[in-house]
Amino acid sequence: QLVESGGGSVQAGGSLRLSCAASGFSSNRRMAWFRQAPGKEREGVAALYTGGGVNNYADSVKDRYTISQDNAKNTLFLQMDRLKPEDTAIYYCAADRPPAYGGDSWPSFNEDEYPFWGQGTQVTVS
Repeated sequence: QLVESGGGSVQAGGSLRLSCAASGFSSNRRMAWFRQAPGKEREGVAALYTGGGVNNYADSVKDRYTISQDNAKNTLFLQMDRLKPEDTAIYYCAADRPPAYGGDSWPSFNEDEYPFWGQGTQVTVS
């Protein structure tokens, strides 16, 4: 189960930190943050493999967003700085299966490769 929190309303230039509590996920796997703005398709913004390696960022958020994890607490984070109105969207946490169970380790933005999803959290930037 994936449960996001930390969304809210903020003025342009501000910051928010999203959290994704992952219960029942004990093995290393790739995890990602996606977002969907009104009238637009869902897009990947940041992804990582919990076992280590390169983090992946969409060009639109590079140098403003930081994805991280707390393995001890089984939590994924997304630190969002210098927010812009175009960052307004519902943000979703997603997880893949571990590689031993058919998943992959490359932190892609192909949402079809992530079978587990949270309910989403709204971020509004004005």
